[in-house]
Amino acid sequence: MVQRLTGLFALWTILGTAWAWFIPEHFLWVVDGRFQPFGQPLISVLLGVIMLGMGLTLSFDDFKRVAQIPKCVAAGVALQFTVMPLAGIAIATGFALETGLAVGLILVACCPGGTASNVVAYLARANLALSVTMTMASTLVAVIATPLLTGWLAGKYVEIDRWNLFVNMVSIVLIPVVAGVLLNRFFPRATARIATVSPLASVLVVVLIVGGIIAASKPLIETHFGTLLLAVLLLHIFGFGLGYLITRMLGFGVSERRTISIEVGMQNSGLGSSLASTPGFAAQFATPMQAALAPVPSAISAVYHVVIGSLLAAIWRRRSADTRSESVHGG
Repeated sequence: MVQRLTGLFALWTILGTAWAWFIPEHFLWVVDGRFQPFGQPLISVLLGVIMLGMGLTLSFDDFKRVAQIPKCVAAGVALQFTVMPLAGIAIATGFALETGLAVGLILVACCPGGTASNVVAYLARANLALSVTMTMASTLVAVIATPLLTGWLAGKYVEIDRWNLFVNMVSIVLIPVVAGVLLNRFFPRATARIATVSPLASVLVVVLIVGGIIAASKPLIETHFGTLLLAVLLLHIFGFGLGYLITRMLGFGVSERRTISIEVGMQNSGLGSSLASTPGFAAQFATPMQAALAPVPSAISAVYHVVIGSLLAAIWRRRSADTRSESVHGG
């Protein structure tokens, strides 16, 4: 039941976004600062919970898998941090986006793959082991890569505090993931029970984060609606498309091509939203309005990537079924 509900994450994202759009007051509590657990913004704590959940599903054997498929993992991670960031800066420049939107688009483009990609890889009958390994590898690499790439590419718009971004990546991403892995190692029975529901919990938390940003940014989204939707759509089309085409040129198998396409095309939009919403990141902008625009591309991205990913999964799953049927009847 939990797995089936998790597989409907595209539906939950669309419903949550629509809910936040039409009744924003139901989601504003996520981002308006009224809740500050541990003295931290709620949105950062929620993302930390997601990353802890990811860590709970990982074991030391997962890290060993990287050594077994180094070519696929290396190619996938390299594409993650080249195709998407370069597409992000190209689109931001080509559309002459306002500073806040441009920086927000570049930030989400520089984020690692999202945990939802593992669900899509499973539904698409792609290489699930590679998907999990790539998500893990790109998340760990992102602790260094995201601040550096964002600082470099978004530097033409605002002076990015890379150290502050790095500290946030360590506290929001690295520490919870490592904590989850250690809990899995030393308390396997307890974590196994939690890990059965953590993917669904992660989906619901992402919907909360995205819904909160949509609710708070509704007037800004309405003002920039057409340009914003097209810019973020193009970002993900580049990610999914080039992720597949380049690995095809490299001679990878169909399953690996699908997996890397999914991993490159699906960003950790919750991370982008959380980072862009931190007070330190907002303080870099000249005006509060530009700071308020920065998390918006990540929120739109969260909707786009799960919808595109789910559509691709359905198409690829059908093709896999057709191929198996032909081979059975042909044999």
